[in-house]
Amino acid sequence: QVQLVESGGGLVQPGGSLRLSCAASGSIVSINSMAWYRQAPGNQREFVAEIFIGETTNYRGAVKGRFTISRDNAKNTMYLQMNNLKPEDTAVYYCYANIRDGTGGLGKYWGKGTLVTVSS
Repeated sequence: QVQLVESGGGLVQPGGSLRLSCAASGSIVSINSMAWYRQAPGNQREFVAEIFIGETTNYRGAVKGRFTISRDNAKNTMYLQMNNLKPEDTAVYYCYANIRDGTGGLGKYWGKGTLVTVSS
């Protein structure tokens, strides 16, 4: 089994920073793409940023220039550095990964989420 566990969420004032982490564990052969999604109360889950095995990245327009996604392949961990946070960034942030596991299969995995609240 493969598990994704997010950490680093919390309460921060507007203009502040947070760093989210997503650690993958279990029977992992390789991790292709990893991504962050978020879901605000009453809204659908939306894409935030993604990073591929070759370090190519993509971002949602609203977070470009403020958020930076990165990964440490040796630790099977992904990060999201969030700067200049705004109240509209308030949401539960979810980790997603496309992983080839020990059975040789390629699966899509989600974490349980970490809450980010931006408020004064």
